[in-house]
Amino acid sequence: MGSTGTVLRELRGAQKSAKGVSLYSRYVNRPAGRVLAAGAYRAGLTPNQVTLISALFTYVALASVALVEPSWTLAVLVYAALAVGFAFDSADGQLARLTGRGGPDGEWLDHVVDCGKLLLVHTAVLISFYRFGELPSDEWLLLPLGFQLAAVVTFCAGLLREHLGKAAASAQGPSWAAAPAAPVSRVRAVALLPADYGVFCLVFLLLGAPGAFRAGYAVLAVVHTLFLAAFLAKWFRELKALRAG
Repeated sequence: MGSTGTVLRELRGAQKSAKGVSLYSRYVNRPAGRVLAAGAYRAGLTPNQVTLISALFTYVALASVALVEPSWTLAVLVYAALAVGFAFDSADGQLARLTGRGGPDGEWLDHVVDCGKLLLVHTAVLISFYRFGELPSDEWLLLPLGFQLAAVVTFCAGLLREHLGKAAASAQGPSWAAAPAAPVSRVRAVALLPADYGVFCLVFLLLGAPGAFRAGYAVLAVVHTLFLAAFLAKWFRELKALRAG
């Protein structure tokens, strides 16, 4: 087992493409995940164990949102746990690529944890609104439900786009010529920041000020809904083009 520095260098060479990745994931979450992956490698952990550690940090944080009265202390603890959980979510894939121990079971577990996270995060906000929010009106309780719908549809549609795209390309056989990869766009990386889960987690730093938290959460809900509409149109065009090809 090599030194931590050696492991980190190997992990840098085993990164996924930066295409379609926001600046936060590229320059904050992936490097943090790389450090955690190196530590996990040195500790002899498997990628699936790292996935479960990610779930533990994330789910405990979200359960706290639902069960504990909002405060600035809770805000800091929840955000820290969510950020660490997100970094471990990056670390599991990096560790799998480093060790060659990835497989369908690990990918399945990772997606199950992510799906549960998307459902729980907005359910936790809904419960917090109901229990502690002192809302201006009951209509605010619909906001987390709408945000949850947008998040889950984006997640599921993105997975389907990826898998159907691979299936369509595979059906073309070895003669299918893949289009050259487009260069990584910094403008796109900046534009994707509002849709990044790591940026979304920042809103929980406002838990100590319920009105500010509601406002920030509402703005993000609108932004994510607009991104959903844009993504759906883009993915539909791409899949239609694959069929035509």
